[in-house]
Amino acid sequence: MYDLTHEFALAHAQTPAVLDAVLTPARLPIGDLASLREERLPFTVRIARDDASLRKAVSMRQSAYGRHLPELAATLGEPEDSDREPGSLVLVAQARLDGAPLGTMRIQTNQFQPLHLEESAPLPNWLAHCALAEATRLGVVSGPMGKVVKTTLFKAFYQYCLLNGIDWMVITARPPLHRQYQALMFQEVFPDRGVIPMAHVGGIGHHVLALEVGMARPRWQAAGHPLFGFMCQTFHPDLQLHETSGDVTDRLTLPQASDHAHLRDLSFAAEPVAFEPSHYSVAV
Repeated sequence: MYDLTHEFALAHAQTPAVLDAVLTPARLPIGDLASLREERLPFTVRIARDDASLRKAVSMRQSAYGRHLPELAATLGEPEDSDREPGSLVLVAQARLDGAPLGTMRIQTNQFQPLHLEESAPLPNWLAHCALAEATRLGVVSGPMGKVVKTTLFKAFYQYCLLNGIDWMVITARPPLHRQYQALMFQEVFPDRGVIPMAHVGGIGHHVLALEVGMARPRWQAAGHPLFGFMCQTFHPDLQLHETSGDVTDRLTLPQASDHAHLRDLSFAAEPVAFEPSHYSVAV
């Protein structure tokens, strides 16, 4: 298998200073519509807009955390207050075949209150006055399908940030998973502190990392990142961030597919996507 972690950890270490001097921020969620490839997925990713959808997300969350953090998972059987806070939303991935939950992620912005990680680690000045979004409570099914769902949830997080004027994507990650975020060109927020116990994830030690939203696309492109095409050059109609009501999400609109876009239906293919993420992961 192709291991992205080592290669792009090197790219991250070698390129940002140079890239910052020559690259310009990219605020569009996708490129030229006429040049996009359209790709169908065997699942949808939507905002959990009602109790039934939220319950599916919660069941997936508890199941996924149970594989690695059973004590924390035991506390996740019900929706959390944070799931319904102003400035927060929960994404849920569901199989197109039968509606079964396949993955979930919660996104919290600092539009109305500080990020939950700030309870454990107040942010430095270079982030403190920016528009931020933190991805938490990520959980997916195990196996190859889970890798595809994780990647798509990360794309949804990225698109959400682009569409809502977020300056920085922020995450916390247990070691050694933080290296996989570094491979995605996230940078350490506290490079001298290392692991910090996080109250909102059971007091477990996490690294805090951030990625500047406007610079993500040009950096991925310049580095030849294997996920650049999936993230920025492919339209996924099954990734649906549309919302008709709510505090943050009612501004979201996604472009429709171009009539000239190449269409591949991957709904029930044995291998759902044409790349293998290997050790790429955004698991928490």
